[in-house]
Amino acid sequence: MPDKNNCHLLSPSVRKYCEGDTGGGGGSGGGSGGGGVTDNAVVSVKELADSLIKHIMAQLAPGKTWAPEKADSGIYAEFLWLGQHLTVAIFICVVVVCALTAWQGAPRLRQMGTSTGWALVAVAGMASIPGAVMLLNKAVSAAFTTAFNSDEATLFKTISNDMERAADADNPLGILIIIAALVVALAFSALVFMTRQLGILVFVCMAPLVLASLARGGDTSAVRAWAGRLLGLMFAPFALLLVAPFVKFVQGSLVVDAVLLVAADALMLRMIFHGVPYIGPRVAGAARALVESRTDHPLARAVVRAGAPTVYEQENVPRGPRTVDTPGRAASQDGGVLLAAYGLKQQQRPGHLTAASMVAKVHHKAPRRAQAAQARREAWAAASQQVSNPRAGGPTQPPAPNGPAPQPAPPGAGPTPRPAPAPRPSGQTRPNNP
Repeated sequence: MPDKNNCHLLSPSVRKYCEGDTGGGGGSGGGSGGGGVTDNAVVSVKELADSLIKHIMAQLAPGKTWAPEKADSGIYAEFLWLGQHLTVAIFICVVVVCALTAWQGAPRLRQMGTSTGWALVAVAGMASIPGAVMLLNKAVSAAFTTAFNSDEATLFKTISNDMERAADADNPLGILIIIAALVVALAFSALVFMTRQLGILVFVCMAPLVLASLARGGDTSAVRAWAGRLLGLMFAPFALLLVAPFVKFVQGSLVVDAVLLVAADALMLRMIFHGVPYIGPRVAGAARALVESRTDHPLARAVVRAGAPTVYEQENVPRGPRTVDTPGRAASQDGGVLLAAYGLKQQQRPGHLTAASMVAKVHHKAPRRAQAAQARREAWAAASQQVSNPRAGGPTQPPAPNGPAPQPAPPGAGPTPRPAPAPRPSGQTRPNNP
């Protein structure tokens, strides 16, 4: 009867632990049973870590982007149609203006020729933007993947190797620490690179509207601002290569690998804060608030504060070094650049902080203001006590705030009479000789 195995009566999730306990010979041995459970848990955790690393790498260097591959894609065709018709409309307006003022001669003809050339450039560039973005994104992804997989000293490659051959690879606590760090890294990378993919799609769809402004006469301010933000989004993953030089020195320890991974998370927060336009600071602030509300550990708080520093959101023009634009204000500023390229002037509103930023600023400065007010009250109290209790004599008049103290007049002394002015001579007179 003791040799009968009833493990098949259990559920599949529990059956493997039963078979691991009874299959080692002598099911009552606590040491073999505990070892089987621990080994299975370590194997499961390692598989989860490998899966998370693959997901992180897939998000850091995606094989495909959400931007359309061809200009006739349904998500891009409407913008392309609108941009081409805008280019033609702007060019016709320039030709009409030049024809109505043709009496001015060569400058108008030169303006019409410039507008003709830039209109052709705009129309030719509209259809090539999706393919160029797709090729550039594939090149960036391939380069990033090669940089992370070709060298054994990269972060995720080192983590994968340390889980198998490191000194603490058999320590379940070390495995759990690295899993926790990988989960945090996966969450942050999802924030960064999902927003990055959406940003690339939005900027590609905006390309015809931006390029159409060239038909007005070659104003490239909007095109340069648009291209700078798009390239910043596409090359953002290379910021993670900054932690690569430190990986070689810490090979062999999963705990230090976890610390480096947390540092990479802080770097990704900075990428959110500065790399992703419009909503980057708000997403980074939300990630910081989430971490600070869930943990009181000073190291975790220091990491998120390094990645997302304290700033105040402004709705309008800049007012100080520690402010960032709200998403609406940042989009309005970029819209102003685009309108200026079309020849339209955007009205600027007076600058002020948002209500939430004003409240946060007041709460941040409240302790310092209270301390300064307390110091002023103590100083006034000390001055009043010194005036009411002098060393000799009775109470005297307190000194004026901006001037010397008045001297008391001696008793019985009246006011000093002022001498009468001498009469002014009416004309030039010679002195009388004696």
